[in-house]
Amino acid sequence: MSNGTTVVTGATGFLGARICRMLVDRGERVVAMGRNFSRFTLDHPLCARVAAELDDETALEAACRGAESVIHSAALSAPWGRRAEYQRVNVDGTERLLRCAARAGVRRFVHVSSSSVTFDNQDRYGVTESQPEPATFLSLYSWSKARAEDAVRRSQGLETVIVRPRAIFGPNDTSLLPRLLRLAREGGLRVIGDGKNLQDLTYVDNVVDSLLLARDSAAAPGRTYFVTNDEPVPVWDLIKQFLAALGLPVPNRRVPLGVAYAAAASMELLHQAIPRLGEPKLTRYTVSLLGRAQTFDIRAVKEELGYRPRVDMSEALARTVDFFRGAAHV
Repeated sequence: MSNGTTVVTGATGFLGARICRMLVDRGERVVAMGRNFSRFTLDHPLCARVAAELDDETALEAACRGAESVIHSAALSAPWGRRAEYQRVNVDGTERLLRCAARAGVRRFVHVSSSSVTFDNQDRYGVTESQPEPATFLSLYSWSKARAEDAVRRSQGLETVIVRPRAIFGPNDTSLLPRLLRLAREGGLRVIGDGKNLQDLTYVDNVVDSLLLARDSAAAPGRTYFVTNDEPVPVWDLIKQFLAALGLPVPNRRVPLGVAYAAAASMELLHQAIPRLGEPKLTRYTVSLLGRAQTFDIRAVKEELGYRPRVDMSEALARTVDFFRGAAHV
């Protein structure tokens, strides 16, 4: 456990809010940095709030002053958007925060990246940290997270650690599960491919555990780690189980991966041509993530940092279903 203050960026988001809560529960001081605290429910003497954007260098340096560590979870994580925005938030914002943290005397900087930085649109089993990035990224999000990692590795004056969680889920999820729920409610969810593809996912509390180990371990500086629940599952079986528990339609119709990918590519072209249409219902990235097999070898984080998933997939699903069962969330 750290005796100093930890700055958490993205504190008003799904992961960031959970980091702050778990730190306070451990009796640690937190500076919660975010854009909009209207839904931030943590009100505790150990948690200070700082409303700031990642392009506000003065606010960033002030928030980091006196802190021992930074956990950088803030990111533009939507599957669709403009390249300039991903560059501004995920790349330039990370570079700026690194400079401010170093000037403020922060010791360690833990960067929350993404397993998608190595995704090459192929079935992959037991992917390790040595897997190279793809020649072409399927999403601007993945591209920007890879470039943010470059910034972390180039930084000076900080102990840096990169953590790549895989498919974070759990109560208060605002991205992955709500999109699936919306498609299910609208009757538009189809099983992509044969429905047997294995996937690794990670329960949010386990992600937080890994980030705190990365913050505290003497072995962590300069290292990059994949993090999962270490329980690959047939992802469509899990999706069906989740939807059935909520009383929502379970998808039984299938669409071949190639057909779904082509349809998503057409949607992307249309939405690029007409920006006012917003985010497509399907993107190539989403189709490939749901239709491909992706599992990860997490021996590095287990052996070097002592990471063990405290919440297994069965318990994680039960907790998540309990949360989303509320009328306000389904």
